[in-house]
Amino acid sequence: MNRTFLATLHFDGTGFVGWQRQAEGRSVQSEFERVLERLFERSAAAHAAGRTDAGVHAVGLAVSFAAPQRWSAADLRRALNALLPKDCWVESVLPMEPGFHARKSATSRRYRYDVGLDDAAASPFRRRFEWALGRPLDPAALRSAATLLLGEHDFRAFAAKGEPKPHYRCRLVRAEWVARPEGRGVSFHVEADRFLHHMVRMLVGTMVDIGLERRPLADIEALLERGDNSDTSPPAPPQGLYFVSATYPDAVYADEVEEVHATVDRA
Repeated sequence: MNRTFLATLHFDGTGFVGWQRQAEGRSVQSEFERVLERLFERSAAAHAAGRTDAGVHAVGLAVSFAAPQRWSAADLRRALNALLPKDCWVESVLPMEPGFHARKSATSRRYRYDVGLDDAAASPFRRRFEWALGRPLDPAALRSAATLLLGEHDFRAFAAKGEPKPHYRCRLVRAEWVARPEGRGVSFHVEADRFLHHMVRMLVGTMVDIGLERRPLADIEALLERGDNSDTSPPAPPQGLYFVSATYPDAVYADEVEEVHATVDRA
C-alpha cells in the first residue's frame, strides 16, 4: 500500500542538465529517484510540476511521488535531505490525496528571472545565479512590455522549436518587473497556467532588448501575432531563471495533520 506525497525542492541547477532524465548528463530527476529507490528498496518515479533546462534553478519545485505506507512526511523529509546531493534541498514534504500528480494537478506555476544591472553582477559569487548584464535598462519600457503579455495569448513566437503541440496558448495572470534589493538590478516575475519550452527565457531576452532600446515596444504585440519565433530575440541565459512555486486546489491535500511546512500555494 502506497501513499502520495509532495516535496518542495530547491536546487542549484549549475551542475544539472535540467530536471528531466537525459540519455547523458546529471539530472535532478535521476538524483531524486535514486534516493527514493534507496529508501524504498524498489524502483520509484518522481514527477515535477514543470521541467527546467540545464543551468536553471529552483526555489520551490513541486515534486510528487509514492511511498510505502510506513513513511511519514517528516521522516521522508529528513531522509531525503540526508541522502540528496548538496546542491539539492527539500524544504517540506506534505501528504496528498490519492491520484495527485505534481504536473497534472497544478493550476498555475510561477517563475522568476533575475538580471544584474550593476557592475558587481560579474562577481563569481553572483554570475552563476543571474544574468550579469551590467548595464541599465529602461524601467518604463520593461513595465510596458510585461503588461502587454498579461491575459491569454498564443506564445508560439516565444517557444523553442520542437515537437508540434496541440496549441500554444497560455494564460498569464502575472507579468511584472520588480527592483531587486541593494541596487542589484531587476527581476521578472511571471505566473501562468502553463509554459512552453524556453518561453520565460525568450520573453526576458526580448524584453531586455526593448529595455536596451534595441527594438521597439510594439514588437511584443507583433510577435504575439506571429506564427513562428524567427524574429524573437535570443533566449536569456539559463542561470537567471528560477522555478518558484506551483499552485494546487485545497482538495488535493490530505486531511491528516503533520508537523511540516510548505511553500506550495493552495488555490
